[in-house]
Amino acid sequence: MPSAAAGLAFREHGGGPLLLILPGNTASSAHHLADLEHFGRHYRAVAPDFHGTGRSGRRAPWPLTWWEDNAHATAALLAQLSWPDAAAGAVVIGTSGGALTALLLAALHPERVRAVIADSTVARFPPGWLEAAVADRRRRTPEQTAFWQAGHGADWEQVVDADSDLLLRLSAAGGDVLQGRPRLIRCPVLLTASLADPLLPDPGPQALALAQQIPDSRAWLTREGGHPLMWSRAPEWRRAVAGFLEGVAAG
Repeated sequence: MPSAAAGLAFREHGGGPLLLILPGNTASSAHHLADLEHFGRHYRAVAPDFHGTGRSGRRAPWPLTWWEDNAHATAALLAQLSWPDAAAGAVVIGTSGGALTALLLAALHPERVRAVIADSTVARFPPGWLEAAVADRRRRTPEQTAFWQAGHGADWEQVVDADSDLLLRLSAAGGDVLQGRPRLIRCPVLLTASLADPLLPDPGPQALALAQQIPDSRAWLTREGGHPLMWSRAPEWRRAVAGFLEGVAAG
């Protein structure tokens, strides 16, 4: 059901403990309907549209602090929602750019987060990688266009262009969104990635390096799948997440 709070539009499904699903930069809650249905069987599953995307208001340019701003906005959203055992915090799943926001949320607002699943992301982009990614998306394939239009509507190009501009500025600033802050995270974290992900630089080594920064972390890596892993290998990924969440609940 579409709703809005803390300035963010969101969709939700189910009831019970809260579980957030944070979309990637050029995705939106509209792309996570199947995930909302799946996790809504046991949770109140909520997927927001970040500022500038989906059904939330447009803005340009996106600031270089976009991921951090999203973390603060998501924390404000959590403060306005209510659910059983809210004092324990929410489970947060983020994929791609949304995983960066999920990690920042746990680092900057630890009282709001019970556990994090960070899927298909890296802590740092090497020189030239983001420029190549932006150049590739300028081809505007029919598949890309259909994806973006489904997520954002008729003005989808504004969203994609704003994100492309942000990625280029991030590259010029050194390509590091997290800036060492994963060391502040105290909740359990599961990092997941495909070693074959074509949109990430060195996903395996980067996942392991990120896990070393997070005190209570583990990584689940596979040779199969694409970007993001949570969609490209959904059954296996969901089983890994279920095992992780069982451990969180038991703890």
